[in-house]
Amino acid sequence: MSRDPNVKEDVVMMSRSPGARARAASALLAAAVVAAGCGPSDTSAGAEGSTLVTYSGQSGDYQINFNPFAPTSIGGGGTIFQPLFFYNVLRDAEPAPRLGTEFDWNEDGTQLSITLRDGVTWSDGEKFTADDVVFTLDMISKHKGMNNTGYAGRAEAVDDAHVVIRFDRPSFLDGPAVLGRTYIVPEHKWKDIADPAVAVVEDPVGTGPYLLEEFKPQAFTFKANPDYWGGEPAVKRVRSLSLSGNQAGIAALKAGQIDWQTGPVPEIEDIGKNYPGYQATITHANQIALVTCSSATLGCQGPQTDPAVRQAIYHAIDRTQTDALAFEDTGSDISPGFLLPSRDGDLISDRLRNRTAPMRPDLDTARQILESAGYAKGPDGVYAKDGVPVSLTLSVVAGWTDYITAVDTMSQQLQQAGIKVTPQQVSWNEFVDSRDRGAFQLIIDSLYQGPAPDPYYLYNYFFSTAQTAAVGAKPGPNVSRFSDPQVDQALDALKLLNPTDTAARQPHLDAIQTRIEQAMPYIPVLTQGTISVYHDAKFTGWPKDGDLYASPAVWAHPDATEVLLRLRPTGK
Repeated sequence: MSRDPNVKEDVVMMSRSPGARARAASALLAAAVVAAGCGPSDTSAGAEGSTLVTYSGQSGDYQINFNPFAPTSIGGGGTIFQPLFFYNVLRDAEPAPRLGTEFDWNEDGTQLSITLRDGVTWSDGEKFTADDVVFTLDMISKHKGMNNTGYAGRAEAVDDAHVVIRFDRPSFLDGPAVLGRTYIVPEHKWKDIADPAVAVVEDPVGTGPYLLEEFKPQAFTFKANPDYWGGEPAVKRVRSLSLSGNQAGIAALKAGQIDWQTGPVPEIEDIGKNYPGYQATITHANQIALVTCSSATLGCQGPQTDPAVRQAIYHAIDRTQTDALAFEDTGSDISPGFLLPSRDGDLISDRLRNRTAPMRPDLDTARQILESAGYAKGPDGVYAKDGVPVSLTLSVVAGWTDYITAVDTMSQQLQQAGIKVTPQQVSWNEFVDSRDRGAFQLIIDSLYQGPAPDPYYLYNYFFSTAQTAAVGAKPGPNVSRFSDPQVDQALDALKLLNPTDTAARQPHLDAIQTRIEQAMPYIPVLTQGTISVYHDAKFTGWPKDGDLYASPAVWAHPDATEVLLRLRPTGK
């Protein structure tokens, strides 16, 4: 469950104005960006004008891996490896053909027929065929770590241009994941990879509009694929930077050295004045949570394995203060049932204790929950049970300034409720490793949406037993190690229903929401206001309010590729 890397850094500085210190450092940091990210290929005005520089929030050196299925992947989904269709999760729209051109289900949802695009070749010159699609789907079936949706189909190549997938039971909900979020890989390159769920791919071969031109730990560059089936892109190069954190990103943005950035930006309310030539779009989809290693049965250790502790934390958080200090008031309400209030309001259960999480703390309720569960406050003001204090470590990636501010703010708030939380900054690689092994108590991360605007996918990713594993083994997205038979039964029932049958689905959505509000393996903080800033003066065609044809986030895949294909350099 990679948090979309809205990179971070120091504490309160980024939640307010940049301050004198940041302004004084701007010239130096911008120079560092040029040194790290720009090479000889940018010496001509023409190359400069068609090279787009992005910053996703990556802090620290890149570790090369263009495997779109690996948790350590740094890119390639959509740009190099393509799905069959593109689904826009921000609005209700027909899926757009990519490697596939048509698809249809049989009446009971047990057979999916797909027609593939003709005349497509892999970037090494080999022909793309239905065998590659079947190979990719079979590979996902065989490797649990790759199968984030519980895909259980049997794919067959009818001929080079047609694939049929058969299911033992109705599987309409598999469609968007199979069609829109499965990156097709070449059988002739991947068939000998022993563990494709984690394999390092250094020389990617794909069908997409871009090729890997150069990799360095500080930046990697994609170049336009001249043989792309859709025509060579107008944006000839895309350079992705790694910087020291948000302060460096803001300095580079102010200097005009970055064309597209997603992450916290100070003084965003007046973007045109503070960053001439730039505009911004804020979207609300990812849900910030304190992720707990929740299941003692599956090997988690620490006070957070007690639901009473998780519930107390939930009630003790001051979300209004956290939003103001860490997120410039760009966050929005979050439901403890993890439906998006703005998108899924009609589906939020009437059986929830809180339709949305309280924005102000309720310390009395937090204390009552702990004391009713047998905890007593010690002389140091921290609750304890059986001699074990409610003392927890909360990990955050170094450089993620808004999350660091949020963590520091919440740790002070929780102290008032007799809960000791110690923030710990770690590298991205350490964060991923400890998260996947279950070697953590609390981490701050975000729950992402699925391949279509349907809450089923988030529930299936993060709350399904099929998507988790015991501590020490690599899970799917359900890194909290949450496992509950009521939730599993409701998910199974939802999968059998046509997604258009809202009345039949609602009881199962109610069951999931109420159960996860009680268990709370992911403690809801806020729905994140994802800020994407783009160089409107240098490129045209950006997704904007009123025309969100794809997510405007740099790290959103395959959405970012849709953006790259729409952009046109202005020559400025």
